[in-house]
This record gives sequence, structure tokens and C-alpha cells, in this order.
Amino acid sequence: MIGDVFGRPMRDLRISVTDKCNFRCPYCMPAEIFGDGYPFLSNGEVLTFEEIARLARIFVGLGVVKVRLTGGEPLVRHSLHLLVAMLKEIPGIKDLALTTNGVLLERQAQALKEAGLHRVTVSLDSLDDEVSGYMNGRGVKPDVILSGIAAAEAAGLGPIKINTVVQRGVNDQTLVDLARHFKGSNRIVRFIEYMDVGTANGWRLDDVVPAEEIIERISAEMPLEALDERYYGEVAERYGYRDGEGEIGVIASVTQPFCGDCTRVRLSADGKVYTCLFANEGHDLRGPLRAGASDDELRDLIVGIWEVREDRYSEIRASLTEPLEKVEMFRIGG
Repeated sequence: MIGDVFGRPMRDLRISVTDKCNFRCPYCMPAEIFGDGYPFLSNGEVLTFEEIARLARIFVGLGVVKVRLTGGEPLVRHSLHLLVAMLKEIPGIKDLALTTNGVLLERQAQALKEAGLHRVTVSLDSLDDEVSGYMNGRGVKPDVILSGIAAAEAAGLGPIKINTVVQRGVNDQTLVDLARHFKGSNRIVRFIEYMDVGTANGWRLDDVVPAEEIIERISAEMPLEALDERYYGEVAERYGYRDGEGEIGVIASVTQPFCGDCTRVRLSADGKVYTCLFANEGHDLRGPLRAGASDDELRDLIVGIWEVREDRYSEIRASLTEPLEKVEMFRIGG
């Protein structure tokens, strides 16, 4: 196992399998910027499944035990279950998961489970038709996503987590209803503070609903109590309903940064390594890989990248005098 400048180990690998998405969420891929003519990666620029699996095996050899497939929207990548089957064969992966917007999940859930996927996290920002349609930028109603969640649960891809990005004045008025809907369902909602990922979403601090306020609002109607973290590097703070009917989580990257125990590394669809969600540039692995680098040479490149890692953007955000250029979230997943 290797450590970075602050001794943080590499434990979680996020693999973006595509930069394309069938949603246009304003906080990630606003439609006015990422329209029909936007130059997404070509097929030749994207890593093949074999290349992804090879790199994943090297990352696992360096300490990674959790692998998550992301996008863009990963389920728009054709035959994704074949990649899942390749990753399932890598010794040492203890948790193989997928984050999705859920639209294509109903038709793919069973194949993903049979290929070896352990669980899924589904993005759902509101149960209100109008609010949900606005936030996904495509007018997709929550019933479509709920059907995908049900199919994933039926296939055995649980317990399912629901990711909800909370924006003041946009969907914060619906978060209590969302929590109430999933209470007692064995599905865990995680409310995420609206983050300044990338530079295209027009982020303002005033649009952030702090995690403390989210908990207060929900607890006022359905009393909550804090729960212990389950593992080192867990990003969500856990709260259980006092009546025993499940739990929720809050991810407070803005108001309560957790850089100090961050163990995540990200591999973009075009083969770049990013050591922080808020990084402004990645480190190319696709070039050396396709030029014939051996596994040992690729391993040495990854070690060299991680051992000098000193990212802690969320901790220093308030001290910055100028905004930083940051990679857009759809390129490296959440």
C-alpha cells in the first residue's frame, strides 16, 4: 500500500467509462454549454474495456479495494456488463459498484448483477415531477428512475443508495418529502451539498444548503441521531431515524471538508489519472499504455503520481482569492 504526502492511502478507484450522458443536469452539464454539437470524446480516445481492466488490476495491486464505475452516465456505454465481468475477476476488489442516473437501469440491472456488480447508487434530486425534470435537464420524471431502482433491487444490487444534490431555491423544498418516501425502505438517501465542481455550473456559495440545515429540517419531522462511521475515509456522515426505520447520509464537502482522509483516485474515460474531484489537470496513462509500457512501468507512473499528491481543495477553498480552473465533473464522475 502506498501513501501520498499526507500519508493518505489509495483505496477507492473511480472509473469514468464515458464522458457522454443522457441528462443535462445544470449543476454538472448545463445544456446551454453541452449542446448537440459539443465535442465529446471519440471512440478511439476512450479506453477499451481491456485497457480499463488492465489498469484496474495495477491499481488494486497498489491498495485499491473499492472500484466504482461512473461517467458521464456509465450505462450509455455499450455492453457495460462485459467490463463488469472483467473487473469481477480481479483478486482484491471487495466492492464493485456503479453510479447511474437510473434511466437505463431497468433494462440492464439483471445483466449487471449476473456479471458480478455488487451494488448501485442512483441519482435522484426530487420526487416532484417539475423539479426533477428541471434538475435533470431532460424533463425525465422520477417514476422512470424509481422503476430503475426497483429493478436493481429485484436483481439483488442492494442496499441501494440514492444521491441527492441539494440546491437552495431549486429543490431544497422537496428534500423532506424525499427522505420520508424512502424511510423504512432499506434505501439510503445521501444529501449532497451543491459543490463547485468544474467551472460551467455557475456555482455560488449562496446556493449551498449546509448539511447541518438539511439534518435540522428532516429531524424536525422525523427525528434523527448521529451514527458512527463504518470505515476510514467514508465521505457521508450517517444519521439514523430514532424509530429504527433506516438512515440517511449527508455529504458536506463545502461546509465540513473531509480531505484529511480522502482515499479516492479517479481514472477518466480517456485514461487520465485525477487525484482530486477538484483537480485542474490529469496525468496521462493512455499514451504510455498504448505505446507499449509494461505493467511495472505503468505501476511506477501511478506510484509517482500518488506519492506527490497533496490535494486538499475543500479545506483551502475559503482561503483562495481567485477561483481555480477545475475539470468538469462529467469527465471524472462524482
